Amino acid sequence: MNQLFTPVRVGRYTLQNRLAMAPMTRSRAEFDGTPGALAGEYYAQRADVGLIVTEGTQPSDDGQGYLTTPGIYTDAHVAGWREVISAVHAKGGRVFIQLMHAGRMSHPDNTPHHRQGVAPSAIAPGAPMFTVKGMQDIPVPRALTTDEVRQTIADFRHAARRAIEAGADGVEIHGANAYLVHQFFAPSANVRTDAYGGSIENRARFAIEVATAIADEIGADRTAIRLSPGMTLWGIDEGAEGPDLYRYLVAELDKLGLAYLHIAHQGNEALLADIRKHWKQTLILNRAGRPREQIGADVTSGLADLEAYGQLILANPDFVARLKANAPMNQADRTTFFGGTARGYVDYPALSEAVMA
Repeated sequence: MNQLFTPVRVGRYTLQNRLAMAPMTRSRAEFDGTPGALAGEYYAQRADVGLIVTEGTQPSDDGQGYLTTPGIYTDAHVAGWREVISAVHAKGGRVFIQLMHAGRMSHPDNTPHHRQGVAPSAIAPGAPMFTVKGMQDIPVPRALTTDEVRQTIADFRHAARRAIEAGADGVEIHGANAYLVHQFFAPSANVRTDAYGGSIENRARFAIEVATAIADEIGADRTAIRLSPGMTLWGIDEGAEGPDLYRYLVAELDKLGLAYLHIAHQGNEALLADIRKHWKQTLILNRAGRPREQIGADVTSGLADLEAYGQLILANPDFVARLKANAPMNQADRTTFFGGTARGYVDYPALSEAVMA
């Protein structure tokens, strides 16, 4: 485990350790998408990890899926994120803003313009979503035209520039978890007949073009992407060609020289090994539910350069110190994950506070 606490180069930065905070939606932004008043405190409390990846942050009005998630495309968004990132930098931390376009995982009641969601194809995910009116079924999305696909790529590019203006150290493209980029990969969500559908190369094209546009705008060494090969969620089925799509995609993305690839691992160890072979840059690995005794194993083996953790860091603002001391961890309160107040957000006790309590 000691190797976790050694510095590592990621893009243009040298990080203080090999631990990353995984992106986690908290739904505590203002209704206009400006980060909430406590966001700076929340992230700064966790600045001891080598890298913080923020909650999913929409690049446009069309990109919003859930209530009170933050954006990074208006002046107000930039000003709000600048305060958050300054707080983290003051504690010595590094921050990549995750750019998340929800695609069909959206409801008109949750977006600023109250329009139908957009997606590769007009296929509903078959899932409900929480809205101001309670749980509602997600309606059938509108299929993006080819020109609108290109405009969406431009939206990602614009949002990346705005993230850098806000002081972010870089951006992570959300290409996982059944959101827009992931939807292009899956035949169950993408039945297009243009250059963005059909073959493996076409279904991977959107992700590659988004990454290329952002790298061109802010530098490849400040651009990253998160993928979840094999994830089946909300109607996503990558089909038998799924593993080959990821082998092709990762090899193409590797040519761009991105800062890192972030894998949300779903259990296919052979595919993960192939991804590691194709990917020559920094690799961050997130194994959900990893047991305490396995923390550090993937860095030690060389499979990953960093390990990412979600709920453990959410509930333990001093996660690094607790690991070093082999101290017990706070348990995450699931009832406070989304929305709400300071409770379950900035009030988890640090180790010193827990000992004194």
